[in-house]
Amino acid sequence: MFGLETDIFILLFICILCACAFEFVNGFHDTANAVATVIYTNSLKPTTAVVWSGFCNFLGVILGGIAVAMGIVNLLPVELLIDQNIYHSIAMVLALLLSAIIWNFGTWYFGLPASSSHTLIGSILGVGLAFSMMPEAADGAGVNWTKATEIFASLLLSPLVGFSLAVVLMFALRRALNKEAREQVFSEPKKTQEPPTWIRAILILTCTGVSFFHGNNDGQKGVGLVMLILIGVVPAYFSLNDQIDPRMVKDNLVAIEQVVNKIDTTLLGIDEKKRLAKVNGSTEDLLKVIAAADSAGHIEPNARLEARRDILVINSSLKKLMDSESVSMSDQDKKTIKENMDEKKGLRRLTDYAPFWVVLMISLSLGLGTMVGWKRIVVTVGEKIGKSHLTYAQGASAELVASMGIGIASGLGLPVSTTHMLSSGIAGTMVASKGIKNLQAKTVRNILMAWVLTLPVSIFLSFTLYVFFRWIF
Repeated sequence: MFGLETDIFILLFICILCACAFEFVNGFHDTANAVATVIYTNSLKPTTAVVWSGFCNFLGVILGGIAVAMGIVNLLPVELLIDQNIYHSIAMVLALLLSAIIWNFGTWYFGLPASSSHTLIGSILGVGLAFSMMPEAADGAGVNWTKATEIFASLLLSPLVGFSLAVVLMFALRRALNKEAREQVFSEPKKTQEPPTWIRAILILTCTGVSFFHGNNDGQKGVGLVMLILIGVVPAYFSLNDQIDPRMVKDNLVAIEQVVNKIDTTLLGIDEKKRLAKVNGSTEDLLKVIAAADSAGHIEPNARLEARRDILVINSSLKKLMDSESVSMSDQDKKTIKENMDEKKGLRRLTDYAPFWVVLMISLSLGLGTMVGWKRIVVTVGEKIGKSHLTYAQGASAELVASMGIGIASGLGLPVSTTHMLSSGIAGTMVASKGIKNLQAKTVRNILMAWVLTLPVSIFLSFTLYVFFRWIF
């Protein structure tokens, strides 16, 4: 299949299986974030809650697009993404997948709500840093630090935003509701007794929102992983989107070329001149590849990876040029570049894509994973963050904040931590109810420790595994 030798095909199968395993583990690791509140408020039975959450996660992946997936892919340096040595690509994906699975499974085993997003980002950074030490790495290649900074910001801010907004929402509810409604909403659920219908509807709705947006955001990470595997191992088939005629982007290239030709080179530094030369060289190469396409618009298999490289180089170089103070470029010219590099109507529609079967496979893995293994972390979220029992208002506030935060992040194409958003939201509601003393110090300390350790541990694991696999392969 795909014209691969048997041993490489087996390795490809193992890599894709590992990607599905990561998403499966992600499912039962993060399920608690959606279902803990509806279970502990008796809004849904545990079995019903996890099945419904799994279905919503499935829908979230299917309908979520691929902006977050491409954010994951673009964390790695161009040189690593277009490495023609298949075994190097296999070493890359095995290292980052196994390190992410090991840490995710370990924190789940001990009932710690650690972030799958943090884990995956750390694993990718570890591989990128290890690659920077390899002989074939270009000077300075290792990690796309611009993209990494954006992702770090979203991951670091998510718990602060979750905590703060949950506190604000709790106070807003106290003021907005009348005395009778307030007594209902802020009371602790009675054992085995369902909440009032309107409260139950709100809690189920917020559970649905968290589940859907978890699939929308976290599911895309699995899609990005599979695309890394396919592009690295079978580039002739998956480097470019077959559904797009490459001749359609010729106008985009011409528009970009016109803007670039207006740049005053006399004001540029050495780095800017190098980037400008890369843009011009890659644009010229890409135009030649497109011109050589057959009558149906198909590019030669051997030229597809090179075409992808050209697009990635143009994209990354133009971003740095637009951010440089020494590059004189009008707002209109910057807008023209962004429009013609866009993933929907611009140049990147050739590279930023995922086949439907990949999206379906990951959505099934996440959805099925959601339905098993949820009890450990549900107990932590529902019982061990605060000293008092979770009230209806706390459950709804925490989940509403989490679903909104994840939804906004997905729309911006940023991976964000569902775990951080919801566990910090729960903590915020506990503080809003009875003050800081209402938090269980041991659990909060363990969650913070997992939060602090996740990045360095996953970076170390993937760095070590990549070096090991490169030595084997």
